[in-house]
Amino acid sequence: MAHEITVPRLGWTMEEGTFGEWLKEDGERVEVGDPLFVLESDKATTDVEAVDSGILRIPPDTPQQGDPVSVGMVLAYL
Repeated sequence: MAHEITVPRLGWTMEEGTFGEWLKEDGERVEVGDPLFVLESDKATTDVEAVDSGILRIPPDTPQQGDPVSVGMVLAYL
């Protein structure tokens, strides 16, 4: 079963952030703890890590660098 990769809440008041970049490629194997993507909030820039292992599947309509993203938004699948 596919595991959704979503935009995490980086702070108590965070509702949206800015997508930075993917740190892994579509089709690449990832393990728990591997950095997946960069997320910027109004207070910090964070490498978001995988919470599961599997093959990364990034859909073609995923946000691009600099795009706004909402907390909970699905970005990709493992």
